Amino acid sequence: MRLAALFPLILALSGCVVGPNYHRPRVQTPAQFRGAETFAPQAEPLADLPWWGVYADPVLQDLVRTALANNYDLLTATRRVEQARAMAAEARAAFYPAVGYESALSTGRNEFAGNPTVNGGAVRGAFAAVGRVSWEADMWGRIRRSNEAALAAYLQTEEARRGVRLLVASETAQAYFELLGLDLQLQIARRTTESFDATVSLFQRRLEGGAASRLDTSRAAAARAAAAATIPELERQILLKENQISVVLGRNPGPIERHGSLLERQPPPAIPAGLPSDLLERRPDVRSAEQLVRQTNAQVGVAQAAYFPRIGLTALVGALSTPLSDIVDGRTPAFSFASNLAGPLYQGGALKARKREAVAAWEQARLGYQQTALGAFRDVADALASHEKFEQIRAQQLATVAAYRESVDVVLKRYASGRSSYFEVLEAQQQLFPAENAEAVTEINRRVVIVQLYKALGGGWKLNDEEWANPPAGSER
Repeated sequence: MRLAALFPLILALSGCVVGPNYHRPRVQTPAQFRGAETFAPQAEPLADLPWWGVYADPVLQDLVRTALANNYDLLTATRRVEQARAMAAEARAAFYPAVGYESALSTGRNEFAGNPTVNGGAVRGAFAAVGRVSWEADMWGRIRRSNEAALAAYLQTEEARRGVRLLVASETAQAYFELLGLDLQLQIARRTTESFDATVSLFQRRLEGGAASRLDTSRAAAARAAAAATIPELERQILLKENQISVVLGRNPGPIERHGSLLERQPPPAIPAGLPSDLLERRPDVRSAEQLVRQTNAQVGVAQAAYFPRIGLTALVGALSTPLSDIVDGRTPAFSFASNLAGPLYQGGALKARKREAVAAWEQARLGYQQTALGAFRDVADALASHEKFEQIRAQQLATVAAYRESVDVVLKRYASGRSSYFEVLEAQQQLFPAENAEAVTEINRRVVIVQLYKALGGGWKLNDEEWANPPAGSER
């Protein structure tokens, strides 16, 4: 009866929770992203768009879908989530009573030197079968804090999985645009080589006619060879890029199907980045870092609860019998109800050390969260600045390439009529080749920077798992 009277008190005390409650660490959030003023504020933020709305190329969409289904990093991250979910369920089980059973059977006869003992040498048996119910009262919140930490660990792995998913989609898109850019550079190199072939032939004819020197032809041949030497290097880079994409797709290295040129894939128009405060809710790495703060915060409570005693309740119900025949008659029921209390008195400073360890881990997690948030703001600002500058660079490069092409046409005509030297021809052609290559690199960067901006903003955060894996019909455009 005394235990029954204590039971309401135990339940009341189990509402106490020691340790700090979680509060999100403060972050210095800018009013707007640096460089965001160049975007139209009324447009939908880039991060709110689905990934197929940003990567509008149907070929790229197929590649991203394949990567999301087969990428090994993403599959591994998914298994980590399943593991963490099971660990959280295991921690949650501590809230409930543990129910078990035990049984034992023994038999024997007592003799000494061949003579029966006082029981006359009779065979005696004993049997016991009991069911046990035990429960720990969470008086100081130790179990609740442990459960809170396990839940945060699970959510951290879930956010990490989302981060890997966004990274896989971004890596696929970036590598695809870089591959198309290499195709464009290879096309430029081959076209330039063919142009030098025509120049060498022209010089050769003039040499045979006595209107040019051997020096003219030799220098033209050297310029042609220099341009041709870039072709196998670009072909090598294309093979490596295809191998990279294949691994991201979860398959053996091989060719990557593609159609058309990079210039046919126009990057999305200028789209606003949204508010910096929203970034903390969208970026998977920031959200994952916050869950680590939540987890370590709860572990401080677990360490603090270790200072206090633990109270448990145990109930046994069963049957005990000697001899065995009494079991059949049902005359030997047994039951007991007990409570226990155990707490630390002296452990050589171990409890204090564990709490200091937990607090230090929380401090590290807090600083890590603030650093991750700061890095996220920088990623967006870098991408916005790069987007703006690449557009300015492209405008100048278009004018440069157009001028060089016109210069080559003019100087070739002047050379054919004898009004220009071979130096002017070679100089014009040699200036055009790097200018066209630089323009190709900028075209790659214009598309890659949108991929980087989408990743930096935590793009696709509104989509659920099914929408990420299976875009709606008609998403290709």
